[in-house]
Amino acid sequence: MEADLLGLQDRVVVVSGAGGGGIGTTVTRTVARAGATVIAVSRSQENLDQHIGPLIAEGLRVVPVAADAATDEGIGTVLERARAADGELYGLVNVAGGAAPNTWMPSTRVSRADWRALFTQNLETMFFMSQAVAAELRDRQLPGSIVSVSSISGMNTAPFHVAYGTAKAAVVAATRTMAAELAQSDIRVNAVAPGVTETPASGTYVAADPERDRRAIAMGRRGTPEEQAGAILFLLSELSSYITGQTLLVDGGLNLRWTHLGADNTSLFLADDSFRAAITRWES
Repeated sequence: MEADLLGLQDRVVVVSGAGGGGIGTTVTRTVARAGATVIAVSRSQENLDQHIGPLIAEGLRVVPVAADAATDEGIGTVLERARAADGELYGLVNVAGGAAPNTWMPSTRVSRADWRALFTQNLETMFFMSQAVAAELRDRQLPGSIVSVSSISGMNTAPFHVAYGTAKAAVVAATRTMAAELAQSDIRVNAVAPGVTETPASGTYVAADPERDRRAIAMGRRGTPEEQAGAILFLLSELSSYITGQTLLVDGGLNLRWTHLGADNTSLFLADDSFRAAITRWES
């Protein structure tokens, strides 16, 4: 597909959460190959060196930026680097987020600290980075496209992961409201909701089980970062120029067979029985 069909040639796109080696890194590679200059943002310089360094060595126009999207200072640093990059600012992809295995637990055990940490990681990073990029685009009277990563957990129930699921649902709500507010400024705002996807992060608690995948997912397998990146590229690009305020499920049809919960309401995808026992322990 020609880069000019996508409308990203010589434009600047920020990818927040680019350094994890999963969806964010793959989006960075995909968008750069489409002709954009990508501001690749990660809290970890080590992750940038490991996962973004090879893309730069490949000759792609990628600018690594070590900054924390959960802070005003970090967002300011990102905007400074975007302003200094070759090309006009156009896009933002919010991938930063996720949840460590120790965040799984019954709703009665979730503390205020747990709740706030997951909302900071998954919602505040998305909202305040989007706010800053949208303000920059409006001030400069530039069109733009913002795409955020929600989750299938934000579109359905998320037993034993209530804070994460609620934060990801809030990403969908924020996407719709910002889309309505920014539409007349020619700034589109959309999201994707991945299903079970093979990434380094998901590998910490999702067991490999092809037979289970065939039972649970209509397409019979888990997704790849490349497949998530393709959907994100579509929403970011001019190919979706009349789409805003939408959340696209990219789940291989998992939502068509929403039967991945066992009799105890835990996910059949969880890695082992010891992890399942730990997250369903009701006492603190």
